[in-house]
Amino acid sequence: MTSNTVADWCRFSTANISFIDPGAPWQNAYVESFNGKLRDELLGIEIFTTLLEAKIMAEDYRQDYNQNRSNSSLGYLTPHEFK
Repeated sequence: MTSNTVADWCRFSTANISFIDPGAPWQNAYVESFNGKLRDELLGIEIFTTLLEAKIMAEDYRQDYNQNRSNSSLGYLTPHEFK
C-alpha cells in the first residue's frame, strides 16, 4: 500500500523517482521482468569463480536475450528485430 501512495504522490507532484528500488516493479516493469529472468536463468544456476567469467557469461546471456528470444509484448519478435 505504501508503494501505491508514493507512486500516486510522484505522479501528481513535481517530484520524480530517481532510482528503482529492488523488487519494485511499479517503478519499471520491463527492467524488473528482465532482472527476474536474469536471476532465474543465469545468476541462480551458475557459480562464477572469477569476475571475468561472470562478465563473459552475462554478455553471452545478454546477446542471447536480445537476438534469439522472441517476446510476446514485442509481437513475438526479438528485441533486436523490434529495434
